Amino acid sequence: MRASRPNILWILTTQWRAQATGYAGDPNARTPHLDTLARQSINYAQAVTPHPFGPFARAAILTGMPSPENGIRDYFDPLPAGTPTIAHALRTRGYATAFFGKWHLGPREPTAPLVGDAHARIVVPPEARGGFEEWEGFEGGFRLNDPWLHGTRLPQPMQFAGYQSDVLCTRAAEWVARKSPWFCVVSLDPPPPPYAAPAAGVSPRRADELVLAPNVPRGGDTEVRARRELAGYYAHIEATDRAIGGLLTRIDDHTVIVVTSVHGDMHGAHGLFRKGWPHEESVRVPLLVRPAAHHPREIAGGVARLDPVSLLELKSWTLAWADGAEPPPHGAATAADISMPSVVELPQQCDRVWRGVRARARKLVLNADGSPWLFFDLQRDPGENENLVDDRAFSDELRHWCTVIRSRTAADNLAL
Repeated sequence: MRASRPNILWILTTQWRAQATGYAGDPNARTPHLDTLARQSINYAQAVTPHPFGPFARAAILTGMPSPENGIRDYFDPLPAGTPTIAHALRTRGYATAFFGKWHLGPREPTAPLVGDAHARIVVPPEARGGFEEWEGFEGGFRLNDPWLHGTRLPQPMQFAGYQSDVLCTRAAEWVARKSPWFCVVSLDPPPPPYAAPAAGVSPRRADELVLAPNVPRGGDTEVRARRELAGYYAHIEATDRAIGGLLTRIDDHTVIVVTSVHGDMHGAHGLFRKGWPHEESVRVPLLVRPAAHHPREIAGGVARLDPVSLLELKSWTLAWADGAEPPPHGAATAADISMPSVVELPQQCDRVWRGVRARARKLVLNADGSPWLFFDLQRDPGENENLVDDRAFSDELRHWCTVIRSRTAADNLAL
């Protein structure tokens, strides 16, 4: 029956942290289309990426397995050919499957420049495209304008005029109009750097007018840089919100819509930039789920859920929707795992391997040797300004969460 087989759309953005939306209360963010979607959706306000770095997170989301279990241990590791993904599982259920946009999981040369046309024109071979029936995208290159695309219908890279988010959303909309039932991933680059790149006619905000979070140090180079980069960041957020809004006007009510991001960006919080860090700005991501129309709509006006959720859950949720199940459950998990399995040797990224848990009220992060690095009371200190690792008042809680992380690590090692 049609009602038991909804279409399913994943919209994945990059470097879009959970705080940076209008519906989340960010005074700098202009996101009218996502704000409207949030009023129709389940808003997982405590969602986290399993790994706050592109390839690790992308592999985890597509496979439902964390890194390195999914085959990605290093930044330049490709997703091993034949690795089971959500696309394989849905094709066996009779779904047409398509991927549009940034892949970041194909074979790459570590010495090649990461930014520019050379990287944007790398051809991802068909066996390395995660099992998608239709695949049209690019490995990387950070071409926010006039992107190069190749894939099923484009054997050689072809450049398309326009803003990347607009180009990808338009091409995805054309594909879904011809298929049913379908599963489509639209993987958008914006809003990552270069933040000064044109944003489809959206002018950058005035840097001196931006409202900075209290945990961004004031009065020095960090503040100056944060304001400069955030001005462009919010312009790309507005432009990409507009592109998503255009796509959503062409999606019917019989579609489950998921909007999220593979990771966030520090933007000066705690004096840090970019990703890989275990702080909220890096690991916490937006996650909206609008159920298909045949599911009970308990969400009139939007529903915010505060239980910890990892993007690792998306694969199992999606298979349940394809099998006619209800919207995803909530309240069962006590904490979500977060980690960085290796150090990425790129400027400004996190300088260590770490593993942790993000609970509703607590976050504990351990170093690679198992010693505590960071411990935060997120209810009292949402900006993570006070590290409680050495606070005797929290020693019992610290031991409890250390045991939780170590038990999960032992279980993962046994599974491997």
